[in-house]
Amino acid sequence: MINIRPVSDLRNKYPEIENLVLKEDEAVYLTKNGYGSMVVMSLEKYSKLITDIEYEEYVENALEESEREARDPNTRNYSHEEVFGQLRRKLNGEEI
Repeated sequence: MINIRPVSDLRNKYPEIENLVLKEDEAVYLTKNGYGSMVVMSLEKYSKLITDIEYEEYVENALEESEREARDPNTRNYSHEEVFGQLRRKLNGEEI
């Protein structure tokens, strides 16, 4: 359930909000004069959110880079046999 509270609850009902954030692991949305003002969440929840966003950006950037390389006419494409052949030779200690 989404918890929406007036910002005054942060001052007047801090223990209740703290319980929701820390023990119930829920974000609390605070309003000021009826409009959204801020969100309160635990450090753990915030850290996971930031980590997830950074990971998504990393994957997105890697995919964009691979698409650019695939479109580049100067990019050397290797067949399945070439890639796995090189890996097998490397694992067997052979020169490549």
